[in-house]
Amino acid sequence: MNENVLVSLKNITKKYGDKTIINNISLDIYEGEFLTLLGPSGCGKTTILRTISGLEELTKGEIYIDGVNVTNVDPTLREVNTIFQSFALFPHMTVWDNINFGLKMKKIAKEEATKRIKDAIKLVKLEGFEDRYPPQLSGGQQQRVAIARGIVMKHKVLLLDESLCSLDLKLKREMQIELKKLQKQLGMTFIYVTHDQDEALTMSDRIAIINKGKIEQLDTPKNIYRYPKTAFIADFIGESNIFNIEIKETTDKYALAKINEDNSLKILNNNYKVGDKLKILLRPETFELKKEYVRNSIKGIVKNYVYDGQITKLEVEVNKGLVLKVNINDADICSKDDTVYLRVPEEKVVIIGEQNEE
Repeated sequence: MNENVLVSLKNITKKYGDKTIINNISLDIYEGEFLTLLGPSGCGKTTILRTISGLEELTKGEIYIDGVNVTNVDPTLREVNTIFQSFALFPHMTVWDNINFGLKMKKIAKEEATKRIKDAIKLVKLEGFEDRYPPQLSGGQQQRVAIARGIVMKHKVLLLDESLCSLDLKLKREMQIELKKLQKQLGMTFIYVTHDQDEALTMSDRIAIINKGKIEQLDTPKNIYRYPKTAFIADFIGESNIFNIEIKETTDKYALAKINEDNSLKILNNNYKVGDKLKILLRPETFELKKEYVRNSIKGIVKNYVYDGQITKLEVEVNKGLVLKVNINDADICSKDDTVYLRVPEEKVVIIGEQNEE
């Protein structure tokens, strides 16, 4: 990924009346980067995309593309192309004509347009489909046409708004891989909007978690998953166990964290003090399940047991009101109502704030 900033959002704010949709966001997006805006419905992520494209006017702030202030530039004159959730294909036009539509509007010479269209069709693997109409195509093929129509314009930035959401699960997963490959092959900057955490983790170079119109964390997929900065992110990304602990003892390297009367964990000490009350995150795959007590383990009873072919999902009751989600590979290691011990490596414990923090 190039470290040259291609898109820069500077203190952008968008309001509808008294309601603030985007709240003073600043963000630099790099040339050749696949950046995803991820968050729940209504958080402001699509509005951010629409302000970059020029389809929404800012209340405050500035937007730069390749060093040029485009805040008040007409959408048709910006170096961006948008692929919408619905694909927005013309049903009465062939694949070729759909891809050619933007080129005609820009009055690109026929010879140049033909070359671009052929190259795009080859890139998205639609050779032989040039004369078909959108209703004759599968969802995945329609999505490829929409992508081809975007890349033939050779703009600097491709904006994608929930572009895989209408596909079935198997096809969606295939297209995630294809879309990422295509982005790297083209070297274009993709800015992708989704509420689907799997899409974001699979495709992105970086993810911006949007919550209530603000960026809550901006980081790589690995760091977002492993080291979420807030309880909201920990709960939103992947499966999680979030519960309270209290620091009972400390040494230079470790701290002893009390979960309940029967269970404590040794964790890495990060300047904690005795009496600190914190929120802890443990991912379901963190645990090592044992039948007998081992060092640094949590005792519990298996209350639910689901085998899904790849992993076994357990619910282990540690005490009344605290049930941990546990994923293991060995389907035969335990049964419902068994007493088990969940070993937790000290370095896998993530502290995500104090108990009174949201």
